[in-house]
Amino acid sequence: MEKIVFLDSDTVIADVRRPSFAHEWVAYPATNAEQVVERLQEATIAITNKVLLRRESLAQLPKLKMVAIAATGTDNVDIEYCRERGIVVSNIRDYSVHTVPEHVFMLMLALRRNLLAFREEVRDGAWQRAAQFCLFTHPVQDLYGSTLGIVGHGAIGKAVAQIAAVFGMRVLFAEHKGSAYVRPGYTAFDTVLRDSDAITLHLPLNTQTRHLIGTAEFERMRPHALLINTARGGLVDEEALLAALRSGRIGGAGFDVLGKEPPTAGHPLLDLDLPNFILTPHIAWSGRTAMQTLADMLIDNIEAFVAGTPNNRVT
Repeated sequence: MEKIVFLDSDTVIADVRRPSFAHEWVAYPATNAEQVVERLQEATIAITNKVLLRRESLAQLPKLKMVAIAATGTDNVDIEYCRERGIVVSNIRDYSVHTVPEHVFMLMLALRRNLLAFREEVRDGAWQRAAQFCLFTHPVQDLYGSTLGIVGHGAIGKAVAQIAAVFGMRVLFAEHKGSAYVRPGYTAFDTVLRDSDAITLHLPLNTQTRHLIGTAEFERMRPHALLINTARGGLVDEEALLAALRSGRIGGAGFDVLGKEPPTAGHPLLDLDLPNFILTPHIAWSGRTAMQTLADMLIDNIEAFVAGTPNNRVT
């Protein structure tokens, strides 16, 4: 009989059905690094959303046969070690193709139309003191007619492009950074940086994409450009982002992710009080419909593995 251990069940707010085969189910609301080996000692199937499963822990779990990741990103699991050991790893795909793009446009619209700055002025009484019916204290820019650079051509990137088209935006899909060849339908990475009024990131975090955007990339961007990141915090050099925002090198940024989550008190981006920077707490993916889809796909992946036909395999 399979023993299934969910290491961080509080990260999924949904009705998680139990698998149809005989099993033992144990769910922990959260798990820290020191508890991983003990809690998975008898497990044959581990479920993790963000709990780290590194080589040194996995090596102490001889009964483990499958890791079911309750997310799309796989950077919290040592994929190479799982491949060496024959541990099947499956993730969740295409469940957030509506909720993440909506979050992208929420951030983009708020920044382009200076929502935070106007909200503060209304709170401070500036509108009440105005000599006319409206305030012209901050520029309001439309999305229509502007250029959106999309880095990442997966399901979410494509969904963002569809919404952008409805807004009347010109869409550029970025070719791989540093690539000498530009595929049909793509635009050179540096050209996307140079020509876009807003850039949105939709990539996994790995050794090739870490700090994809840093000081050099900010210097190539337009001074009014926006950077939106709802993917992974490590895609952007946060010190370079901070410098670009404080110096006015870019027009603004909307982030739903940070390099360390949850962030510790004193993180400079937490304390950055600028109207052109919006930080939300990694919630772009968490629309209730999307989370229920994720929960259903999670159990589908586990049932497929036990049936001998694993799907959504990473290894």
